[in-house]
Amino acid sequence: MSASSITRHITSDTPRIMVVDGSRVARKLIEQVLVKDVPGVTVISCENGEEAKVALQEGVVDLVTTALRLPDIDGLELAHYIREHAPQAYIPIIVVSGDAQERLVNRSFGDEVTDYFDKGLGFSALSAFIQGYVRPEPETGGEVLYVEDSKVVAMATRRMMEKHGLRVTHVISVEDALAHLDTAREQGNIPGPDVILTDVYLKSGLTGKDLLERLRGPEYGYGKGLLPVLVMTGDDNPANQSALIKVGANDLVQKPIEERLLITKLIFQLRVGRLMRERSTAAAS
Repeated sequence: MSASSITRHITSDTPRIMVVDGSRVARKLIEQVLVKDVPGVTVISCENGEEAKVALQEGVVDLVTTALRLPDIDGLELAHYIREHAPQAYIPIIVVSGDAQERLVNRSFGDEVTDYFDKGLGFSALSAFIQGYVRPEPETGGEVLYVEDSKVVAMATRRMMEKHGLRVTHVISVEDALAHLDTAREQGNIPGPDVILTDVYLKSGLTGKDLLERLRGPEYGYGKGLLPVLVMTGDDNPANQSALIKVGANDLVQKPIEERLLITKLIFQLRVGRLMRERSTAAAS
């Protein structure tokens, strides 16, 4: 997803999170997991867009989650209003919806939305996602397979990731990435890395889209849960972005890279991937 440059970083020890959802049950569940997982959090619960607009003027809000369909307006209308009327420079806005993936494929979110969350992953996963914005924590030991052929870009992006506790294996081509995965598979370590971060356009010939097709196809059969893939792209063409999602990207990161957004997405995909693998292992046993 593209997003405006984040000009206000969240540093408060007592973050204020606005939850906007027409379902009282959903709001309560989100509030419960946030209070449990984010010490000191203040949750501002709003049933509709009008309540959210009033609450927005009553004090600084560090993050907003909104459903796509609200009783009085569309969640994207609310996001637009927040961008126009928020008292501070920037508020991360997270769309929480069961059809978020469909909207992502259609590239129909717009620049007002910072990110999306698929409600089907569960509210505990949502809590971990939100923490990436309001209280990011290093993910020591998480392994990222990073595919990038620009030495300058790779050096800067690798530093971002390592600063946040991630272990990075950097390769310069799709062929090298597949060789790394093959070695892991031969050693019985499937899939190997926790998450893949890849550029779309690579000089070697094979692209990030080619990598996705190989991973999701019969040769490897690695689904989105088993091996999440985050794709970096400077292409703002909605059709091209949609094609990457359809072929198997878990999410996109728009260039130029904004560090907080990249790290939040990476760590979230890493943690959800681990959770999915644990569930699959438990079911098999």
